[in-house]
Amino acid sequence: MAGSDDSGRESIADQRRRLPDQPGVYMLSDGAGRVVYVGKSRSIRKRVASHFSSRTTLGDLAGEIESIDFLVTGTEAEALFAEQQFIKRHRPILNVKLRDDKSYPYIGISLDEEFPRVYFTRERHRPNRAYFGPYANARRVRDTLELLGKLFQYRTCEGPEPGRRSGVPCLDYYIKRCGAPCVGYVDASEYRRNIDAIRRFLSGRYRDVERDLVAKMEEAATAREFERAALYRDRVAAIRSLMERQQVAGESVGTADLIGIAVEGREANAQVFQVRDGVLSERQGFYLDNGGERGVGEVAEQFLAQYYSASPTVPPLVVVGPELASRTGLLAEALSDRRGAAVEVRAAERGDKRRLRELAERNAKLALAEDGLRRERRRRQRTEALAGLAEALGMDAPPVRIEGYDISNLGPEHTVASMVVFAGGAPSKADYRRFEIRGISGSSDDFAAMEEVLSRRLARYVDESGRSPHDAELDASFAALPGLVVIDGGKGQLAAGVRALRPLIERGVTVISLAKRLEEVYAPGRPRPLPIRPDSEASRLLQRVRDEAHRFALDLHRRRRGRAMTSSVLDGIRGVGPARKRALLSHFGSPERFLGASAEEIEAVPGIPGRLARDIHRQLNKAG
Repeated sequence: MAGSDDSGRESIADQRRRLPDQPGVYMLSDGAGRVVYVGKSRSIRKRVASHFSSRTTLGDLAGEIESIDFLVTGTEAEALFAEQQFIKRHRPILNVKLRDDKSYPYIGISLDEEFPRVYFTRERHRPNRAYFGPYANARRVRDTLELLGKLFQYRTCEGPEPGRRSGVPCLDYYIKRCGAPCVGYVDASEYRRNIDAIRRFLSGRYRDVERDLVAKMEEAATAREFERAALYRDRVAAIRSLMERQQVAGESVGTADLIGIAVEGREANAQVFQVRDGVLSERQGFYLDNGGERGVGEVAEQFLAQYYSASPTVPPLVVVGPELASRTGLLAEALSDRRGAAVEVRAAERGDKRRLRELAERNAKLALAEDGLRRERRRRQRTEALAGLAEALGMDAPPVRIEGYDISNLGPEHTVASMVVFAGGAPSKADYRRFEIRGISGSSDDFAAMEEVLSRRLARYVDESGRSPHDAELDASFAALPGLVVIDGGKGQLAAGVRALRPLIERGVTVISLAKRLEEVYAPGRPRPLPIRPDSEASRLLQRVRDEAHRFALDLHRRRRGRAMTSSVLDGIRGVGPARKRALLSHFGSPERFLGASAEEIEAVPGIPGRLARDIHRQLNKAG
């Protein structure tokens, strides 16, 4: 990025005069160095000037802008996708952003393996792999994989090689979900043809898949292989049933994406109707953060850029609303570059394409209304739960910040603890922290571990609260004072917590424990549990805090235990360095499977010579 050499001393007016009258991307930052807005234009200078003249884009933040950076591109179309990279990197508050856009799921196909797998994934960066998506949620991916399992046969076993150590087919073979390449019932070329059919199906080429299956059915029938013909007949029937259920406008619509957008204040929703061969193959719904309260046209343009920058494929036709009628040329140029072939972007005015796009828009409005109702219902439940907690615990005010603590152990060498935070009754995952227990040796003492963790929490509060808010090393989570501390356990854990947190209790922090057996809530100085019904909103909130603390602690505990197990199994073997250790673990999946492997199975690991494999096997058996 280009920009000012010292934005702290150079005025915004001077920086604006230095901006180029060329297409590109620009970033506007405040005095703390935070990027508040990323934009693109065919003329960076003119677009930035319009922000400061009208302030419609920046609102009240215009006076806080202290730095302008920019990147010049060849065309405005190039700037469209470059802009999205900066939005993803900086997450500016005034830009339109897909909610949780990094976590959308895909279907992956491992084309780099002899017998490719078809699997659920959230990454799409590996070479020699095909990706289809993004899907709106994980359930859509799993439903699609379930359908593929019924229509086609592919292996679901993990690892680069098919099969398992038993050497016999798994259940998938017997329920006709896999051809059992692990035992040679299907060769690599036939298996690849099946994978090609899956790729065509996921690409929306249903009629091609149907014709191919019909041909195979007739071929099998001619050869009097009636069982195989019946299998193809059932697949053809399933595909035709799917096409009939999802037929929307016949072949006149062809292959296209139809985009519907709804905007309401700081919230927006986008619906993508994917029509392939005249069949509505998929309907995707995405929620967007619209912090700058942009209009429908700008939200639609930003969504298209973000969606197709993440999508592995772009169709030849994209149908948009009338708000983008003047921008179709720019969008077509950008999407054509992305696809590597011509893409038409059309604001349809009549016919089936207009009808379907309007249907997508109506779905977007309904989804936005339902989301608002859900959020309001959750907000009301959280408010009621916090108010109920304050009343049940005798607090002066509802606990805005709740901290939950749990201990997880398997012997003293793997004892860990977690701190989770709920702000306003909802998880605040950025404030979660983990602890590795240091002060215990020779036994598993949950009481001592809890006292150690809470003592360290108190010490961190004292250290962090004395720092300046502008200190780069400030840990804001430890610097915050909780209203309520929830300890997983009974009276013993509570007593340990009270000993450790006495100074915070004197400052008004409430400390309680929650026992799992009967969901009993204990408070200091009370010999009996507090009368809080386990099915009340207040008790459910405490249970969510406790369960989240348990999950977070257990996750760290499993990882530490796995690292220790891996170290003990592999680090003492001669001839196995870091690269071969990774190869062995990747091939077998776990230390347990590696320990039970035969010499021939170890020899089959890529990168492990036969002589070394036999030596590894001897070492393992000698060590027992």
